[in-house]
Amino acid sequence: LEEPEDSAISVTGDTLYTSATTFEELNLSPELLKGLYLEMRFKRPSKIQAVSLPMILTPPYKNLIAQAHNGSGKTTCFVLGMLSRVDPKHKVPQALCICPTRELAIQNLEVLLKMGKHTGITSVCAIPTDSANYIPIAKRPPISEQVIIGTPGTIKKWMSLKKLSTRDMKILVFDEADHMLAEDGFKDDSLRIMKDIERNSSSCQVLLFSATFNEIVKEFVTRAVKDGNKLFVKKEELSLDAIKQYKVSCPDESAKIEVIKDKIFELGEKLGQTIIFVRTRNSASMLHKFLKEYGYDCTNIQGNMRQEDRDKIIKEFKDGLTKVLISTDLLARGFDQAQVNLVVNYDLPVKYDSEPEYEVYLHRIGRAGRFGRKGAIFNLLCTDRDHMLMEKIEKHFGHYVSVVPSSEEDFQAALKNAGL
Repeated sequence: LEEPEDSAISVTGDTLYTSATTFEELNLSPELLKGLYLEMRFKRPSKIQAVSLPMILTPPYKNLIAQAHNGSGKTTCFVLGMLSRVDPKHKVPQALCICPTRELAIQNLEVLLKMGKHTGITSVCAIPTDSANYIPIAKRPPISEQVIIGTPGTIKKWMSLKKLSTRDMKILVFDEADHMLAEDGFKDDSLRIMKDIERNSSSCQVLLFSATFNEIVKEFVTRAVKDGNKLFVKKEELSLDAIKQYKVSCPDESAKIEVIKDKIFELGEKLGQTIIFVRTRNSASMLHKFLKEYGYDCTNIQGNMRQEDRDKIIKEFKDGLTKVLISTDLLARGFDQAQVNLVVNYDLPVKYDSEPEYEVYLHRIGRAGRFGRKGAIFNLLCTDRDHMLMEKIEKHFGHYVSVVPSSEEDFQAALKNAGL
């Protein structure tokens, strides 16, 4: 990964922690070190981990608001934080991680299971289920697992049915925190959960992690999370220079499909995996149908699908069985698949009529080139509005995106230029 320069990481807090150059310096249990070295195959902390882990793991366990690049190892920071604070002998909920989507909750739980393999710490995923072996939560015994990772609605439900006690909570994590605390996100549920924990476990440490925090959320978070340390990476450092971004002019919708089929797939098939982002569920279904008719093996995922279908599609993509995944912004955040080299923005992310969703754009392109691998982004631009949105995105990040003319040689040159 292009690690941020030290000067680009700004830390505010009343105690100056020293960065950890090795995991040994963090006083972790031998079981956790075994998980880091044997299971995760880590050698040493990344820049963000080196700075944030001492802040998370050093008493008096202050709250932390942390913003760092996509793919820089944020998940490791808070998963390690949760595992290190849990007392394995005490069979009650002690750590809670809240995520915006079931896909992210499942993924975070997988990291926790891998890293905590030798600790004996128990965990449970709190997400909606609709499968055949469903047992209503009201009929289940109270949760005794020590770490709970899930989505806000389910967690709130478990708490209100008195199935999830917050009396022994030591650490509360918000993953993709800006989305969890934004007006149009999960703010009400998140705040309710936070208040309940404050009431029952006043010394619980709160960690907020995300790759993006806009100014409104930043201000709100600073008010909501009292007396915390802050760690931010400068905005220009977030434009992910390891990834080459391109724009492709398409005269109309059908030309977009032609570009995907004839250029991106033909050249990209040997390159690993591709995620195509669309704006609406209808576009996802339509594009999926067209590409299947042309004989391309691809799947599509969207929020209105049955949960087991969503899980199956993600599993097949993560196992490398499908090469191309069409998605709404459901997977824009946090979805981690190392083999993704290409991201196609079939539609640009839009907040309202003429304003791009800058944060979502950054999250989308962060799906490619994880942990410093190479990646290329193709933005398909059709109308004047598309070109205007793209211009605003370039201006916002101070980053010119080069044009790819539509010949095959140009696409080959673009992929080569991206190191693919």
